[in-house]
Amino acid sequence: MVGLANALVIVAVVALVLVRQFRARPIDTDRRWWLLPLILGVIALREPGILDAHHRVESAALLAVELLIGLAMGAGWAWTTRVWTEPDGAVWSKGTKASAAVWVAGIALRIGIFAIGAALGLHQHSSAMLLGFAASLLVRAGILTWRASTLGARTPLTTRPLGATSRSAAAYGDGRLAGEERL
Repeated sequence: MVGLANALVIVAVVALVLVRQFRARPIDTDRRWWLLPLILGVIALREPGILDAHHRVESAALLAVELLIGLAMGAGWAWTTRVWTEPDGAVWSKGTKASAAVWVAGIALRIGIFAIGAALGLHQHSSAMLLGFAASLLVRAGILTWRASTLGARTPLTTRPLGATSRSAAAYGDGRLAGEERL
């Protein structure tokens, strides 16, 4: 039953994240961007079945690969996201086609890891996938927050002067030059 609950949490969070990824959204550098990944990590680690009791070394290796895929996917996702500032100083982000490609590649790699585990006869728990997804979200949010802060994100203590123009940070695969994007 716990596996089903984890699967439902994964599907719900992935759906929410995917829908939000391709809409222009403001980035708030003051919020607790690490909170959702932390909660998902705690949910994933609360179950003892994350490692196969009969194949600990092999399942630990697959878990490590899952985490590496999650970290790489989060970094790729963050670096392919467009980030720009509006004249009022608000920093915005929006996923690109390259971001979608990162998602497809990450899912394909995760299916491959699952297939390898199945071929080795390992019991695979949904917590490993949830932990990998938490790692993706943590890295993405951290990099996007950092990118937003380098653009001079508006915070309660600082605001941009009147008449300031928007700036952007080019995203890999976006095909745009910095400063070219406007919504």
